[in-house]
Amino acid sequence: MESSSATAGVSTRREATRQKLYEAAVTLIAEQGFSATTVDEIAERAGVAKGTVYYNFASKSVLFEELLRHGVSLLTASLKEAAESTARAGGGKVDSLDAMIRAGLVFIDRYPAFTQLYVAELWRTNRAWQSTLMVVRQQAVAVVEGVLREGVENGEFSEEIDVPLTASALVGMVLVAALDWQSFQPERSLDDVHAALSRLLQGRVSGRRG
Repeated sequence: MESSSATAGVSTRREATRQKLYEAAVTLIAEQGFSATTVDEIAERAGVAKGTVYYNFASKSVLFEELLRHGVSLLTASLKEAAESTARAGGGKVDSLDAMIRAGLVFIDRYPAFTQLYVAELWRTNRAWQSTLMVVRQQAVAVVEGVLREGVENGEFSEEIDVPLTASALVGMVLVAALDWQSFQPERSLDDVHAALSRLLQGRVSGRRG
């Protein structure tokens, strides 16, 4: 039992350290770019020794790749939980999509620097982690695709919907709208932005009027 507890304690401490490094890296890279950010700066911002960075990650590139995996996995989990909790409450597929839009906005509001990096990296083609980025992006989009397919199957959505493209468009809409909100319309509340995107969803995806 003592050995098990000690192992759990080490694991918890390591996760806490990695979280500090993720937060330091994403903030610095958002401020000054990937190339200009050094491991020394990441360590200093995280409040750890430089060796701690290399103990947890083989290089700055590996740290950033794992940061992308970590961040998108959090977003994916948020979207999935929003859809599942709506389904448990008896909501329809449009309600699930609406809940996912809100979950996406909440995530972006909580992690604005990560979102800026993620969107910027989606458009780069010369990065070592490009293939990883495509994989984790698809994980998030796949959650939305699943809801759309279920909606088509149960008749809530038209069979003419292009599921993969519509899912990508919805995820992209939330990302871009949220970044626009934070950069150019910060006076608007999260509820206000969600309401605007919700009206767009209700009218364009479900075909409802009102």
